[in-house]
Amino acid sequence: FEAVSFTYPGASHPALSNVTLHISPGKSLALVGENGSGKTTLIKLLTRLYSPEQGRILLDGDDIQDWNPETLRTRIGVIFQDFVRFQMLVGENVGAGDVNFFKDEQRWQEAAEKGMATPFIEKMSEGFHTQLGRWFKGGQELSGGQWQKIALSRAFMRKEADILVLDEPTAAMDAEAEATVFEHFRQHAQDKMAIVISHRFSTVRMADQIIVMDGGSIIESGSHTELLTENGRYAHLFKLQAAGYQ
Repeated sequence: FEAVSFTYPGASHPALSNVTLHISPGKSLALVGENGSGKTTLIKLLTRLYSPEQGRILLDGDDIQDWNPETLRTRIGVIFQDFVRFQMLVGENVGAGDVNFFKDEQRWQEAAEKGMATPFIEKMSEGFHTQLGRWFKGGQELSGGQWQKIALSRAFMRKEADILVLDEPTAAMDAEAEATVFEHFRQHAQDKMAIVISHRFSTVRMADQIIVMDGGSIIESGSHTELLTENGRYAHLFKLQAAGYQ
């Protein structure tokens, strides 16, 4: 990202203002900030759901505005916090992560393993062919945490993706479960760029680089140790959350 700014249509204030950052393959980036600070907007620009008003976003040295949108999106696996719970089979819910392989059962299984969904899927009446939701007769419902593992599995359906993004998809899990999911996610994204948005610092602290956003701007950047040493916004928020566990 090079000096990127963006304002939503009809809004009076920019959602992002002069944002500059860099992430390399094999590295993980965590985005921290209050709701409305610009974290999800940044991801929407990265995936070309919107285009910057100022500045540019480069991938492999080329402006993403010059990329074919379909080619660009094969490079990115992203799960937003408001992911869809499809009234389809378990496997189809996973397969929705890559419509080109929507019915590929081998891919379902590989993705579910990486998304930590396999253990509970195997216990279901018809495994990957179990109907989910209540629209159809015999459809089963999942817990919030199980749905989130289904959504996480979707991100791994795209084998070509070398940018993986988790935008608070584990909010229904407890802190320990989220930390386990993120550590598992990191292990399967070692040669990729991993971007995580979370309010839980037990997860955030594991990232190679942490960026603190406020009002659409980056106000702090560094590793967990570096940001604690700076004793700024990140350190304040971390100490507040840590106090809740003591």
